[in-house]
Amino acid sequence: MLLTKWRTTLRLVVASLATVLLGTGATATALPAEAADPAAHRAGTAKPRVSGPVAGSLPGDPKADDVADTYPWLSAPGLAEAGYVEEEFYLSGRADAYGSDGEKAADDVPYTTRIVVRRPSNPARFNGTVLTEWQNVSGGYDLDALWAPDQITRAGYAWVGVSAQRVGVDQLRGWSPARYGNLDVTGQGRFTADEMSYDVYAQAAAALRAGTGKVLGPLRARTLLGIGASQSAGRMTVYYDRVLPRTDPVFDGYGFIVGAAPTRKGGEPVFHVLSETDVRTPLRREDDHGYRRWEVSGAAHSGRFGQAYREPLLTRDLGAAPTFSCARPPYSEVPLHHVIAAAYTHLERWVEHGVLPPAAPPLEFAPDGTKARDALGLARGGIRLSQVGVPTALNTGDNTGETFCVLFGTHVPFTAEQLDQLYPTHAGYAARVAAADARAVREGHLLPADAIENLRDAVSSDVGRG
Repeated sequence: MLLTKWRTTLRLVVASLATVLLGTGATATALPAEAADPAAHRAGTAKPRVSGPVAGSLPGDPKADDVADTYPWLSAPGLAEAGYVEEEFYLSGRADAYGSDGEKAADDVPYTTRIVVRRPSNPARFNGTVLTEWQNVSGGYDLDALWAPDQITRAGYAWVGVSAQRVGVDQLRGWSPARYGNLDVTGQGRFTADEMSYDVYAQAAAALRAGTGKVLGPLRARTLLGIGASQSAGRMTVYYDRVLPRTDPVFDGYGFIVGAAPTRKGGEPVFHVLSETDVRTPLRREDDHGYRRWEVSGAAHSGRFGQAYREPLLTRDLGAAPTFSCARPPYSEVPLHHVIAAAYTHLERWVEHGVLPPAAPPLEFAPDGTKARDALGLARGGIRLSQVGVPTALNTGDNTGETFCVLFGTHVPFTAEQLDQLYPTHAGYAARVAAADARAVREGHLLPADAIENLRDAVSSDVGRG
């Protein structure tokens, strides 16, 4: 009887969420046309030479002498089951070098790098959009920080990771000399502060746009989005604010995630998504026709999802994943990647149809300048998914301790007594989860598929069962 009841409830919620999704665009605002920047587009972006796909796949040995016996760094598991393939390519050419002030330091410096492509194997599954990630190198190696397999493969995106910076390339060279030994993004040591990274990234996008070397196989890109997280978002900010005005645009829009974002008002839309960790002040750039900012309550700069996904891969490729001793239990379990997936959907619509994404409430601050919190310790304001709106644990964006602990947030499960007080019945708890996420879907901050998954988790939990 109870199982039948929950199946009926789930069907009703799914139907409700589907209705909400169909209505999301109804209240959207059209993007007005912007006059061209007369100072822009003074130099074209070269298209690099492309070779590949590079031989070698899992399982393999990074130290093997034959490239065919190696495999790509952080090669993603489970792609075939999702109807995806992973391929790696070498890109080489001549890139311009720029200082962080946007001033050109040199023309036509030789480079060779690599890109990793994960795409639908069936062209019919491709949604036409390529997410082009500037690989993050804060850990000393290339990190595909924004690869969220469930959300990306479900939507049919192609995802491309670009190795643009010296630290990542140098680590690759040592990790697998046969596979990566010829890579160089420094002009043979001439530019070691990533002066070439901006044009290398742009040239990778130009190759994707043109389909050079069949980097996307049989797919043709309709929309090209540049995305980067944390440190990479900072590099992309320099590119957008200071380098892009001197060159031709190659991306249709940009996603700046858990990091800096441009201050320049350019012709390409900017979507800025921040976790609670990243919001340090109530001073913010205002939303406008080319910029949208979302802040996610309870989420961490680097939360549980990313750590859980990467741990086995880093253990495989490095021998062990890094461990950290933090002052409070890490990691926040608020699924920031769910909000990022919704942001991609809006960014596509923004680029392709001029429809502005929905706004989101900011996180709130107390008079003393700290984040405002409720009686349970949860941040007030911001985008509030069910993990915060109907909490079973204290999830925050704050922590302290060694090295990266400040980025991990906290996760402290509520006691049984707390849960019983908050949720006297299991049915009431699940209904509140459904209502909270249905609201997030209706407001455009969550996709229905992720809301449904949250509800399934709630229904299968023991919360409220006494």
